[in-house]
Amino acid sequence: MGLNKRKIHDIIFEADTFSGKLFDIVLIVAIVFSVIVVMLESVESLALKYASLFYTLEWIFTILFTIEYILRVWIVKQSRKYVLSFFGMVDLLSILPTFLSLIISGTHSLMMIRTLRLLRIFRILKLTVFLGEAKTISNALKASRAKITVFLVAVLCLVFILGTVMYLIEGVFYHEETNFTSIPRSIYWAIVTLTTVGYGDIAPVTVPGQFIASIIMILGYGILAVPTGIVGAEIARHDNTSTNTQSCQNCSSEEHRDDAVYCDQCGALLNPSQNE
Repeated sequence: MGLNKRKIHDIIFEADTFSGKLFDIVLIVAIVFSVIVVMLESVESLALKYASLFYTLEWIFTILFTIEYILRVWIVKQSRKYVLSFFGMVDLLSILPTFLSLIISGTHSLMMIRTLRLLRIFRILKLTVFLGEAKTISNALKASRAKITVFLVAVLCLVFILGTVMYLIEGVFYHEETNFTSIPRSIYWAIVTLTTVGYGDIAPVTVPGQFIASIIMILGYGILAVPTGIVGAEIARHDNTSTNTQSCQNCSSEEHRDDAVYCDQCGALLNPSQNE
């Protein structure tokens, strides 16, 4: 990586230097203002009065973010890894809505995706503890996804069965007017009841139906605790290794161990300038 290219990389990707931190602060301010513009544009009275101003500001921010995205792709050696990374996808999705609005009306509202880019503030403030905790939760969710999938499938089967039973009791056997007019509508009621949301738009009127509803409500409290326990167990098992915000110049991955010399994703040297 050439000297100029490496310097640009340190400015855009690193938060340890003054120039890098300044760049991130300016970027965060631009993101906040762009989000505010999108929010204000959704207010009809303001949109009619300042339509041209909002349109101009929208394109200014989009052009700036597009230039920044192109620079990020150009600087990283393994640009494909950056493009397919979480922040790479967010950076791309934050600029696409403006260009899509030229073809499809109303898509510019999707620019609220830019709020996700505010996660970069953790790098600016050097809140590595929060980055480490976020990685812990992420790893716990990945490790428990199989168990959670099985749990969700079981819950799905349960609401299908309970919804069908409620339809038979309330909609078929009970001949007076009822809200359980179909199996899909009854399944919807079962989902709302099992999750303890309880909109109240549908309610059983028969004694057997109310008995089953009571059982579903009690089950709901127990079922909600299951995924919490699964993820909690994985978090307790996770190794809380201290990490930092250093970015790899080769693949742009972050959150390396404090004592790491090489990138844990691609194996590249993290500080090649120290060996020159």
